[in-house]
Amino acid sequence: MSPDVDLTVPLPGRHALREWLLSLDSRLFEVAAERNWPAGEPVLPRLSRSANHGVLWFATAAAVAASRTPRARRAAARGIASLSLASLAINTIGKRTVRRPRPVLAPVPLGRQLKRQPITTSFPSGHAASAAAFATGVALESPAWGAVVAPIAFSVAASRVYTGVHFPSDVLAGAA
Repeated sequence: MSPDVDLTVPLPGRHALREWLLSLDSRLFEVAAERNWPAGEPVLPRLSRSANHGVLWFATAAAVAASRTPRARRAAARGIASLSLASLAINTIGKRTVRRPRPVLAPVPLGRQLKRQPITTSFPSGHAASAAAFATGVALESPAWGAVVAPIAFSVAASRVYTGVHFPSDVLAGAA
């Protein structure tokens, strides 16, 4: 395994592109934090919390499997398997390799912040990884159920920037 990398510590030499990307990421975070999202306020923080520890995805898999078609049961199983692999990879390799601190919450309105802030590192987003993996697994088995799950997965990923716990690049990397 490679040594830990802290994205906030500038390395010696020229890294203009890296610095520009980090600056852009910070600006995008601040724009999202300062933007008023009236429709998101009652929903996104709750959605973000419901995805903790995969609870949202296990409940969704149960609902999909309850339709009792073989394809739906396979979609639910594949979604959970995909979620498990993504979560394992992100939490054992991703977060331990790149130790990026979480964003400063100052620009995020108090009503949007999570009541319990995550204690792990920021990069990559485990919630976004789990959401994308579950939705992809479901869609590979059942495109119809994938179309139902995909907007929820997108909303979970977006909720992580909305609540101030991730930079946009954390979410993009997690989803990738």
